[in-house]
Amino acid sequence: MSIKKNKYILTLIITTLAIAIFGCVMVYSASKYAATVQYNNQFFYLKKQVIGVVIGLIGLSITSLVNNKIYKKFYWMFYIVGIVFLVLVFVPGLGRTSYGATRWIGFGSFTIQPSEIAKFCLVFFLAGYLADGDKLSKIKHIAITLAAGAVYCVLIMLEPNMSITMCVAFTLIFMLFIGGLRLKIFGVLAVPAVALVVLLILIEPYRLSRIVAFLNPWNNPLDEGYQLIQSLYAIGSGGVWGVGLFNSRQAELFLPFSESDFIFSIIAEELGFMGCLMLVVVYVILIVTIFKVGMRSNNKFSAFLCFGIGAIISIQVILNIAVVTGSIPPTGLPLPFISAGSTSLFVFISAIGVVLNVEKQNLKEVGLMNLSAPIKQTKRKFHI
Repeated sequence: MSIKKNKYILTLIITTLAIAIFGCVMVYSASKYAATVQYNNQFFYLKKQVIGVVIGLIGLSITSLVNNKIYKKFYWMFYIVGIVFLVLVFVPGLGRTSYGATRWIGFGSFTIQPSEIAKFCLVFFLAGYLADGDKLSKIKHIAITLAAGAVYCVLIMLEPNMSITMCVAFTLIFMLFIGGLRLKIFGVLAVPAVALVVLLILIEPYRLSRIVAFLNPWNNPLDEGYQLIQSLYAIGSGGVWGVGLFNSRQAELFLPFSESDFIFSIIAEELGFMGCLMLVVVYVILIVTIFKVGMRSNNKFSAFLCFGIGAIISIQVILNIAVVTGSIPPTGLPLPFISAGSTSLFVFISAIGVVLNVEKQNLKEVGLMNLSAPIKQTKRKFHI
């Protein structure tokens, strides 16, 4: 069996391209009215999205060629790079502030969001650290792992960006779980973790306001509850089959951030429940394939890489959909591969290249790349 005929590689490529292309269509639909009003160019956001996809595919091409042994060798370097990126947002003249949050660094008209890059840097570090022996059987290494994740969370919270902080925290918990951390230790850690979340909500009035708006958005329909109400209007209007592609009413400046954090609401409005269901199915296929590639690997580091990447994608999809449907309090988090944002597109698509390389290594290990002498594929399972 050749690489081109490998079902995992084909599935990863096809699903990634399908979601990214679909994202370009939906970003155009969700932004064409706002782009015309604000920039006199209905294709303004679409052009940026297409550029993001192209750059992401270039990144995928590169990461799919880089042997994972190199990542393993320099996993500490990834951690340091992530820290540097997160610190740069606080450098005067370099950090960019929008809507009261300093989450970007910019050079002229070019901006990137460091937290999008940092969360994947943390996955590389955790994969390398946890793969080196039975680390989580000793308190010392558990503390180091938690401290490493905590540093990232604190820096991201200072921006402030609670949504990405939640994503990083959940990813850290997942990596600890698959790394073999005992459940009773999770129980011990849960108490201070919950207390910290409550504290973070109480010290920032706007977070508490969002909680109140989440519980009953109609108490303040023109302020804190406005965005959630408009999101629910969009989802409700879509029904089963939707109002039709490019026919969104909420995208006409009624729903804020309709092209980014709340783009799933526009998908629900235009394509209905069935369109949302199909999108979720494609996400599930992609995520399950990533986990399967990890489970096929006999290399702990490569397996942990896949599990971490799959965790980030699944966590962000779940949190984004939960927010726009009013299942959890509002928090800004992009929908992977779809929401407008070049940094997010680049890192997510490039991350798929890392998984592709893991599968290539899997094929080499079982001799499937020897086209002149095909070998029957054997079923293997990675044991944590």
